[in-house]
Amino acid sequence: MRIDLHTHSTASDGTDTPAGLVRNAAAAGLDVVALTDHDTTRGHAEAVAALPEGLTLVTGAELSCRVDGVSMHMLAYLFDPEEPALLAERELVRDDRVPRARGMVARLQEQGVPVTWEQVARIAGDGSVGRPHVATALVELGVVPTVGDAFTADWLADGGRAYVAKHETDPFEAIRLIKGAGGVAVFAHPGASKRGRTVPEAAIAEMAAAGLDGIEVDHMDHDPDTRARLRGLAKELGLLTTGSSDYHGSRKTCVLGEYVTDPEVYGEITRRATGAFPVPGAGGV
Repeated sequence: MRIDLHTHSTASDGTDTPAGLVRNAAAAGLDVVALTDHDTTRGHAEAVAALPEGLTLVTGAELSCRVDGVSMHMLAYLFDPEEPALLAERELVRDDRVPRARGMVARLQEQGVPVTWEQVARIAGDGSVGRPHVATALVELGVVPTVGDAFTADWLADGGRAYVAKHETDPFEAIRLIKGAGGVAVFAHPGASKRGRTVPEAAIAEMAAAGLDGIEVDHMDHDPDTRARLRGLAKELGLLTTGSSDYHGSRKTCVLGEYVTDPEVYGEITRRATGAFPVPGAGGV
């Protein structure tokens, strides 16, 4: 089985529609794919409706969190999307995205960059607007060559010249909310140091004690030494280890199935979840 547990669609900052994403996942030879858009489940229904036969969908979301001043992302799998407490927190985070993006546009304009809110809104479309949409605008304007090049101290990285903070959930609260909604919590790309400061291992240990289920180890932003270190940490803390592409369509260079999750780990995730169940493909439209 080939299992990719971290992808994005146009419901947040990917470039594939949810329907297009599941079709592309099947074409890439995946058996299981998780749709984990940022702070939203809005793409799930479309993905389910289009799910090809032979592909299983894991519903999820990637929650924006912050601990001790460090931004981090928490992957939530197979939770009840209507559970009131987690739904309210997702809406709080999502509602803060528009004023944050407008603030980044304003800061860029102050630095002489001719970006407009209309341009960013067009790029985001119906998705939850975020930094990758602003970064794409910078690429369109020729300010930076790639989306990744916008995530530097000169531009949009944490603490960068055009950075604006947003509401982010305390990860311990996120774990509690995910568990309360019957879901499984996995810390996304914990060693991605090129994105900025990373969460110290002591804090990961505290999260494990608070109910964290796993950490994402095999990821494009982790070099081999980082993967080995994280695998050892997971073993020490009794955490599951996952692998995934963090696919964003054409917005990033990674491809579906670039990294995958062990089938036994996937089985354990499905056993722990009580809020929702994987959806087998029935031929889609």
